[in-house]
Amino acid sequence: MINQKLTPKQKALAINLDQNIYGTFAEIGAGQETVRHFFRAGGASQTIAKAMSAYDKEFSNAIYGKEFKNRYVSQNRLRKMLRYEVSLIEERLSREATPGRKFFSYANTVTTINFDKTMLGHGWVGIRFQLDEHEDYNEIVLHVKFKENDATLQQETLGSLGVNLIYGAFHYSDNPRKLIESLYDDVAIDNIEIDMIDFNGPAFCYVDNRLMSLQLVKNGMTDAVIFNPQGNNMLPADILYKKNIFAVRGSFRPVTLVNIDMFENGLEMFLKDAECEVENTEVLFEITISNLRASGDIDERDFLDRVDVLAKLGYTVIISNFSEYYRLIDYFAHYTSQKIGVAMGVNNLLMVFDESYYKNLSGGILEAFGKFFRQDMRVYLYPYKDPVTHQFLTSENLKVSDNLKELYKYFKLNKRILDIKNYNPKHAEIYSRDILNKIATHEKGWENQIPKGVAEMIKERGMFGYKEEVKLKEFT
Repeated sequence: MINQKLTPKQKALAINLDQNIYGTFAEIGAGQETVRHFFRAGGASQTIAKAMSAYDKEFSNAIYGKEFKNRYVSQNRLRKMLRYEVSLIEERLSREATPGRKFFSYANTVTTINFDKTMLGHGWVGIRFQLDEHEDYNEIVLHVKFKENDATLQQETLGSLGVNLIYGAFHYSDNPRKLIESLYDDVAIDNIEIDMIDFNGPAFCYVDNRLMSLQLVKNGMTDAVIFNPQGNNMLPADILYKKNIFAVRGSFRPVTLVNIDMFENGLEMFLKDAECEVENTEVLFEITISNLRASGDIDERDFLDRVDVLAKLGYTVIISNFSEYYRLIDYFAHYTSQKIGVAMGVNNLLMVFDESYYKNLSGGILEAFGKFFRQDMRVYLYPYKDPVTHQFLTSENLKVSDNLKELYKYFKLNKRILDIKNYNPKHAEIYSRDILNKIATHEKGWENQIPKGVAEMIKERGMFGYKEEVKLKEFT
């Protein structure tokens, strides 16, 4: 029997009929779209303590305080709203008079599509709630980007999403993956994008927010997510806005000296070419969903192994569904008009010049190149040593198909493809697949092919299939 999903009205009614769930709604920017569902469902008097919309900035400031640079549609503003409203409930209601009640505050602060329809709008949505009256509060916070071309439709979508979040908080907290999927119940995935989510509190003490970010990309709820070396989910707009961006794509399974050599030398060239400083440049190590799925379904342990190593080295990670490079550059261009650079190996560049990858584009490879080589974007090419001829392949001697030779020459002459020349030839025969095999079979020699300190981390935590020698002998 198929488990039929509840409508927003049914979910709101289920919450209203639970005598122990009680809280407030504070919605700013799109109307009282979420709380309206609860009023209409019936029985709202025992659920809703207060519903408010503090639209005027001065009045809102009087309640929640002023915001840095007047950023009212921000995560900081949302969390202030959630915590302030909960504190009011705790202050004004006696626990003795209302035993068993689980308090909550739901809030959103959004901006919908503008009059000229040049900006579709975005916002922050969240809930602070208890699962038991004697427990501390939990929080779920998410960022949304509207896709619909009408303000009324955006408001309706936001209302349904809010109901789904409240219902999920009280019914699916033991299964965050199901909670994330339920956010789109009765909401078309093409109508709204969730590009950041954060869980915290006692109910989520074992939740790794990086895995929750992975679910967003895996389920098609967003194209990419970013988290910093501390493992915190970052809003792409916050981290990329008006920044120079330098990216390196790879499997990083594990990260090798080749990856670091490519990154460091490529970045040095980029900073010089772009005439920019590290402080206004965002460096990203990208892993694609297709790479994570290379061996079948996504292995979450393997995923965490990769990003934990990158985090140890201090790198920011982006997980994307951009199999084609032009889509990655197009994504960056939505956030910045500054310089963009990508470091890649020869084999990757050959794939960029493979027309078969662009059959889904009406303009074919020319359309892809229009998006890829935009904004003075440059490729920093790391050489490849042919295992048969032992010749190093660079931009000077690699071969593309005959019909693309002139196009390739054009990008070369205009310095859009540049060779990384200050590379270490000793790293030419380091391959991550060989390192993986040596780790699994306990061969020696792989430790000096990866960055300092990483081998100890792999051994200590049993990463990438590593087993201690004593344990290995027991199996043989």
